[in-house]
Amino acid sequence: MQKQEFTISVFTENKTGLMTRVVSVFTRRHINIDSLTTSKSSMKGIHRFTIVIQVTEETVRKLVAQLDKQVDVLKAFYYHNHEVVYQEIALYKVPTEAFSNGDQVEELIRAHNARILSVEPEYIVVEKTGHSKETEALLKEFDKIGIYEFVRSGRVAIVKPMEQLNAYLKSLEQVNSI
Repeated sequence: MQKQEFTISVFTENKTGLMTRVVSVFTRRHINIDSLTTSKSSMKGIHRFTIVIQVTEETVRKLVAQLDKQVDVLKAFYYHNHEVVYQEIALYKVPTEAFSNGDQVEELIRAHNARILSVEPEYIVVEKTGHSKETEALLKEFDKIGIYEFVRSGRVAIVKPMEQLNAYLKSLEQVNSI
């Protein structure tokens, strides 16, 4: 079987030490996490981990089953890339002097659908949202003209198939209302 990129959504209670237990499931199997994001979910008191890995489908099935067994993990799902809508955010700190060389940097920012967040005497902070290939492409362009700092978030994703997730969330609501 060939490795593929998968997005795993793990719904949990917000408990201390849970991140360590979730990550240890991957560490024990020597699986690298490409991206990890945590946030509140749409349900009060429930948090969501969004994890991106590159493994075989058989491996991701086993991982999700192992995650489901963890205390305080309510449910884990995995998705192929075509089943999710996802974005990342990247911030670039570029020298202010780069903008004094005509319209080159301004055109670059427009061409990449980025925007300026902050203008300081020494630097300008630029924001770009998109897939990692898009944020990397802008980074390569900024590398040519000079860049002080670069940071990119993990993936944030919303799944396209509603049935599986909605059914699960409804079952949680029924359990919580009892």
